[in-house]
Amino acid sequence: MIRKIFISLLGVFSMAVSAQEQKNVIDEVIWVVGDEAILRSDVENARMEALEMGQRLEGDPYCVIPEQLAVQKLFLHQAAIDSVEVSDAEVFQEVDMRLNAAIVQQFGSREKLEEVMHKGLSQIREQMFNSYKDKMLVEAVQRSLVQNIKVTPAQVRRYFKDMPEDSIPFIPTKVECQIITREPRIPIEEIERVKEELRDYTERVNNGSAQFSTLALLYSEDKQSAQQGGELGFTGRGSWVPEFANAAFNLTDPKAVSKIVETEFGFHIIQLIEKRGDLVNCRHILRKPRVSTEALQQCVNDLDSILAEIDKGLYTFDECVSLVSFDKDTRNNYGLLFDGDTGISKFEMKDLPSEVARAVAGMKVGEISKPFIMINKKGKEVVAIVKLKNRVNGHRATMAEDYQDMQNVVMDKLCEEKLENWIREKQAATYIHINDGWQNCEFQYPGWVK
Repeated sequence: MIRKIFISLLGVFSMAVSAQEQKNVIDEVIWVVGDEAILRSDVENARMEALEMGQRLEGDPYCVIPEQLAVQKLFLHQAAIDSVEVSDAEVFQEVDMRLNAAIVQQFGSREKLEEVMHKGLSQIREQMFNSYKDKMLVEAVQRSLVQNIKVTPAQVRRYFKDMPEDSIPFIPTKVECQIITREPRIPIEEIERVKEELRDYTERVNNGSAQFSTLALLYSEDKQSAQQGGELGFTGRGSWVPEFANAAFNLTDPKAVSKIVETEFGFHIIQLIEKRGDLVNCRHILRKPRVSTEALQQCVNDLDSILAEIDKGLYTFDECVSLVSFDKDTRNNYGLLFDGDTGISKFEMKDLPSEVARAVAGMKVGEISKPFIMINKKGKEVVAIVKLKNRVNGHRATMAEDYQDMQNVVMDKLCEEKLENWIREKQAATYIHINDGWQNCEFQYPGWVK
């Protein structure tokens, strides 16, 4: 929405490393914003972080970074005035997401991360907590400042009226798809096999022959948490499916292992690490029953039969969705795929599940695909057919076809202006002092030097 007003915290790891490297550097206060100080080390740490993360700063980093940190302090001060809060559960959820991504993409393993940071994972998580809490508080204040901004069709028309055609947003090809899925039947024998594996893991933990974290690393099919010994991080009850949350929050003994818990993801055993208020940190091992080739083929045959009935006119695709589809997210919506956060049903091809995108790539509107195997949101193998309901080819935005996209452009512009004006007002009303050697800059907001 608005140009980054503070250094991205995605590279908190390199920031921490830089802090270690600079522990012998003589520090000094270089800016004061209100009653908050900005240190030379703050700037150096952020500069090193940006370099290591490949971030490009527009301008002199010794001008850009202090200004970004100063703006952040203005928003944090407002958060304190307005009693804006974010829950610890929300912060830890964000921290764990970033940690997991870093372990997979940047470091390759939990052990490598701990080696580089010279800290255990729990210490790293605690270290990241305050930084991410500040980031989320700033975002919460920004949302509150722009929440009442409305955009009318007249404003959208005025904004784009005299804009050169090559400056009008290009809207990529978008499609709407309906889906029917069938889940293969899992034999009781396969379910019992998985449960027996989990019983064996529990016995090995209880008799001391293996650690839960080691078994999770070796055998858990939740690959993200498996790399952390099954550890999920401090999480609130609402972030988990009810069956899992109930079992996790009912644990009281860190040495004990839960009974087997069945969820839509598979079967779990859980071990408590620590409780902290309304948050719990635990480990788990996930095992999923294997789907046989025969069971998948039976689903393919079922969907072939459904296609035949649709071709004969016995049923419509919409009718078949409510009768036979296993996809509970779309079954009551005629199978229409949609974004659960925004409710939008028009997707760019890159945003569709890869198997669905391949299926509809060469289809005409109204056509139905042959059955294909895909992995659903729960990580399960299912068989699906999709109908291409609508396709809008890439084009320059028009009011008739793309009002929502054009409205979003104008909304972003108005929000940006609102936040920039707010920053300038706060500059004028806040005590600011900048050391002599740090004033000779072309700041984005000139009001810092008075």
